[in-house]
Amino acid sequence: MRIPLLAANWKMHKTVGEAAAFVRALAPELARLPGRDVVLAPPFTALAASVEAARGTPVLIAAQDVHFERDGAFTGEVSALMLQDVGATHVIVGHSERRRLFGDTDEWVNLKARAAVAAGLVPIVCIGETLTERERGDTLAVLDRQVKAGLDGLGADQVGALVLAYEPVWAIGTGRNATPGEADEAHRHIRGRLRQWFGGGAADRCRILYGGSVKPDNAGALMALPDVDGALVGGASLEVRRFVEIIARSV
Repeated sequence: MRIPLLAANWKMHKTVGEAAAFVRALAPELARLPGRDVVLAPPFTALAASVEAARGTPVLIAAQDVHFERDGAFTGEVSALMLQDVGATHVIVGHSERRRLFGDTDEWVNLKARAAVAAGLVPIVCIGETLTERERGDTLAVLDRQVKAGLDGLGADQVGALVLAYEPVWAIGTGRNATPGEADEAHRHIRGRLRQWFGGGAADRCRILYGGSVKPDNAGALMALPDVDGALVGGASLEVRRFVEIIARSV
């Protein structure tokens, strides 16, 4: 049985104080919502404060990105070892905004995922098609390419322990979301490819999240699908009340 995972991607929101206050407000709410894993991804500036606020609570802390080199002349970048050192447990890699706005390629996503694994972090590897790709009927081919390239070089045990997030790019921040039927097709296809390429054990263990305008009113229907193991939540995770409502609908 895969434990549901709810991940909040705050993107470029929240100061240090706001992030810590959110963690302190969320932690008591999780006491009445057992049986889920909850991960918050604050901006880099708020990572240390969020880790400290989450100490002794069920709240886990993720970074929003990582560089694949251990160290070096990479101005503005942060390594996996730095994230591990500050106390993060997870890291998002390959988010569509990183791919679209900052040029992250499938190769870079793979290098980042492997660097995260090597440092003992759990990568949340994002995959998903654009609206043009969906309208061309290329959704499943895009997912095949991104899964195969993004997880290249990882073993079955490593794949089973990481997290995939299917985020149809056309649904991120648009107010649109995939229908349960569309999400079900994509998630079943992804798990089938994991089974084909990495074996049944990895496919059964790997958690696949849905991301793309997840809100309290659609979270229940999406997370009731057998191959949807939780959600990667953007805007709706910025308020404690709304995020708690989504968490409550995950089981």
